Amino acid sequence: MAIPPLRVAVVARAAAPLHGAGGLERSVGDLVRHLAAREVQVTLITPPPTSVMPSGSDPFGSPFIELRQVPYLTFPFANRRGTTVIDRSTAYLLYGERAGRLAGDLVSSGEADIVHGFGASVLGYARRRPPRQAPLVLNPQGLEEFGATLESPPFLKNLGYAPLRWAVRRCARAADCIISTDAALDTTVQRHLHPRPGQMRTIPNAIDLAHVTSLAGPAEGAILRQRMGIGADEFVLLSAGRLEHNKGLDVLAEALRRLSQPGEPLAAIAWRWVVVGGGPFRPAIERAAEQAGIGARVMMAGAAADPDLHAWYEAATLFVHPTRYEGSSLVTLEAMAHRRPVVASRAGGLPDKIRSGHNGWLAEPGDADSLAAALRDAISARTRLAEMGARGRVIVEDEFSWSTIVDRQIGVYRELLDAFEPSRRL
Repeated sequence: MAIPPLRVAVVARAAAPLHGAGGLERSVGDLVRHLAAREVQVTLITPPPTSVMPSGSDPFGSPFIELRQVPYLTFPFANRRGTTVIDRSTAYLLYGERAGRLAGDLVSSGEADIVHGFGASVLGYARRRPPRQAPLVLNPQGLEEFGATLESPPFLKNLGYAPLRWAVRRCARAADCIISTDAALDTTVQRHLHPRPGQMRTIPNAIDLAHVTSLAGPAEGAILRQRMGIGADEFVLLSAGRLEHNKGLDVLAEALRRLSQPGEPLAAIAWRWVVVGGGPFRPAIERAAEQAGIGARVMMAGAAADPDLHAWYEAATLFVHPTRYEGSSLVTLEAMAHRRPVVASRAGGLPDKIRSGHNGWLAEPGDADSLAAALRDAISARTRLAEMGARGRVIVEDEFSWSTIVDRQIGVYRELLDAFEPSRRL
């Protein structure tokens, strides 16, 4: 007897390439593509695209992926969809109610066997599961609405996120499985979502190594250095991501100030700090650099298309991610895939990726002293950085590549379906 194909409804507020290339977008887009590569039939429920797509184009190019769009109605004073506290606690919840109901309709009509939701995007399914239920898998991502790794989130931000926290907890109670995206985040998920025994699984976010490798190599990095007037021997510190307060780049500016003083390691070498990305915190970073007296050493490269971003990884000597809190940090995995050693904060899932003294160094979040010490060690280890970067690539290959992670995710789907339908053997 032929085994019916596995059908998964993936629900999210954003997915690459439809809505840009942030961490959530890439996680969702990669999951969908790699499920389809295993001939899993995926219905992707998202808002209409915000990125410019060529007329008549198929963004995924797979017969196993069907797109279903649910409008995302942004409220007044929350005009940056999905990026503000106001939006995430108002418009996002309305979207999650509607998108979750659509997932329920697919289940009721026999078009979906599994519902896999990201954050509160499946609120409507969690609240109104249809009589013919399908297992619900919840991926809560970085849990920023709970303060994530911050000990004391700002009062107003914490208050503003209260509706979203309620929604995510409601989805967690209804879920048959809650995904923790790193072992280092297990405790955070347990503290905020209170999973039942056996409800949580740890499945890391991953990257597509073949795609990353195809975007840029050493030649592209060398060409970019030449084009930007960066000497072949200059020590290039690279930071990348959306420019927001939580990324800690102001802390990095202060750490670099300290390391530029007479007798410190940066005072004796040619160096540059390159910041790739756009966002509301850019003026604050520029001010912090000027106040630190390192403005002439800083290059604000702005938002970059994937080929340019990956060429920057290749052009860099060291990747620095001084975030105050974090989910999984795909940019860190990408830097490691390009064989770059990393200095990062001991936040979110980063300790699962960075092993101090092996492929990089860890510092305490928001602590300029700790970050300066880690950077001092990295700069002093210049002769070993290539070796350490190679170790980082091996970590990605063994533990954080989609070719491995997608099979673990499908295994969870199978396990849940067997519990729901013991007669079905996938």
